[in-house]
Amino acid sequence: MDFTFTEEQQAAAEAARAVFADVPPEGGVPSPAVGIDPVSTDVDRELWDRLAKSDLIGIALDEQYGGGGLDEIAWCLVLRESARVLARVPLLETGAAALAIAAFGSAELRQRLLPEIAAGRLLVGVAAQGRTGHEPADEAVTAEPVPGGWLLRGLQTGVSWAPVMDLVLVPARSSRGTLLLLVDPRGAGVTLNRQVSTNGELAGELVFDGAVVAASWQLGDPAADGSNWRAVRARMIVGVAALCLGLGEAALRLTSGYASKREQFGHPIATFQAVAMQSADQYINLRSMEVTLWQAAWRIVAGAELADRLPLEADLATAKIWSAEGVRTIASTAQHLHGGIGADLDYPLHRYHAWAKHLELLLGPAAAYEQELGDLLAEHQL
Repeated sequence: MDFTFTEEQQAAAEAARAVFADVPPEGGVPSPAVGIDPVSTDVDRELWDRLAKSDLIGIALDEQYGGGGLDEIAWCLVLRESARVLARVPLLETGAAALAIAAFGSAELRQRLLPEIAAGRLLVGVAAQGRTGHEPADEAVTAEPVPGGWLLRGLQTGVSWAPVMDLVLVPARSSRGTLLLLVDPRGAGVTLNRQVSTNGELAGELVFDGAVVAASWQLGDPAADGSNWRAVRARMIVGVAALCLGLGEAALRLTSGYASKREQFGHPIATFQAVAMQSADQYINLRSMEVTLWQAAWRIVAGAELADRLPLEADLATAKIWSAEGVRTIASTAQHLHGGIGADLDYPLHRYHAWAKHLELLLGPAAAYEQELGDLLAEHQL
């Protein structure tokens, strides 16, 4: 197996690195540790525009829609770079939704929405948390057929940046199978309650009480086996893993720089065995996060199940377990090795810690995926 990135994928990462080069992790917003309000009422629109001009928002979309014509691996490389600076942009959500529209949307929807997404003029979120954040998102909302569309009832919580999204991709359960619907979060029959994420960013709870969504906003036919939603969830999982990897790399680099300069007993603390061993452990975590991420992303791009391998869901669960546990451990170790300065609100590390906790639990904790992986191993014995 060859994990070497293509020249086009490497170019995408370099372009992203250039865009994010002057973005501080502070993001020009207050600390998430101060107050109970969100750090901002909007995403970083200036940075979003720069990403659009660099053709990075639609990096995985077909060129006919204004995209970069690459794949999910290139998208994950861009996400990785964004997490290193805690970029306040919905690359994960809008990217996953755009890929769903490209895969399942009608020709009219693709022509109408994808160029607007690639140009940065349309923000699309994904309702991926369910009612509590710990249950299947495709069981949180029910859809009943009505003339010309679907009537929705239910609730989705923790929808990232929902108050500023133009549309939200909502999975819904119907008698015909799982639906994917594009919903206006401010439309009739939808109540949008403001929430605040662990990282201090704006989020929202969507309550559907008789909201009617026209059939024209439906992506594909209902899938009795839920395969359409599983495809969206798969891309969300590798996207979150890419964010965890980028954040972990940045946090460990910040810690390495600090430990090299901070002296105790006349020596940099980086020379102490206990510090070196803890840092080495986190480096191993990073490499494990990396290889499991690219394995899962490669299988999504390859698109075919392999006869001698476990199902794709096993690789997705493995990537999510390593990314969730890894980013948590790296952030905690970084705080520990920094000592008191790690909690200083003028120093960026506490922001990385808040984002790490947000990403760790996004789409569910590691324990849920450990159970899923165990079930798969029991069912598909090698």
